[in-house]
Amino acid sequence: MTGKINNVLEETGNQMQFMSGFFKNIFRQGFEWNEFIRQCYIIGYKSFSLVGITGFILGFVLTLQSEPTLKAFGAESFVPSMVAISVIREIGPVIIALICAGKISSSIGAELGSMKVSEQIDAMEVSGANPMQYLVVPRILACILMIPVLTLMADTLAILGGFTASNLGGHFTFLLYFNKAFDALTFSDLLPSVAKTVFFGFAIGFIGCYKGYNSNRGTESVGVAANSAVVNASLWIIVLDAIAVQLTSIFAYS
Repeated sequence: MTGKINNVLEETGNQMQFMSGFFKNIFRQGFEWNEFIRQCYIIGYKSFSLVGITGFILGFVLTLQSEPTLKAFGAESFVPSMVAISVIREIGPVIIALICAGKISSSIGAELGSMKVSEQIDAMEVSGANPMQYLVVPRILACILMIPVLTLMADTLAILGGFTASNLGGHFTFLLYFNKAFDALTFSDLLPSVAKTVFFGFAIGFIGCYKGYNSNRGTESVGVAANSAVVNASLWIIVLDAIAVQLTSIFAYS
């Protein structure tokens, strides 16, 4: 039992040290803009189709599942607002973050893990280059920037998917559906959801970089780093979401 506690404390200390190195290198001279833009392209553009399809199906299925129940109570007109509020406040950010954790965090962990195994990171350190500044900082910052963008895009497509599902029976026109959806939303609905996606993006990028950068020697460690990155990033997303919900509730009722 003591050994497990020591391992947890040691791992926590290593993560804090790694995080400290990340923040120190953000403002260091010689920021790698080209690598940052390349990572934004990889993380954002190449995830566009997966996130877009997920968002559309999310709104489509949510509408199909909830519409019969609301119709039984004579509240069918509340379907657009229910879909918009549910997706934007909670379902959209969490689902998209988990999807991105599986795709992006594992990819970063495997990429940096393979570089660690092939001693490319050690070669950069020996040659005087700063692998933290070149490899870690652009990836984490790209995740922080692109995860909110992908989430907002998925939220929009989820509302469009909800309209498609509702329009199967011809209940709403396009203009009426979106007026009802956006009339139910306020700025206080959008701001917390966007804010927590920034922290989701940090968790996805940080865990992926940490697991890959600190992977062990041997080819099997690449797979271990990728798998561990997905599991830990997903766990942190759930924990951060729970904290965000509690903080939002406190400020909403204070």
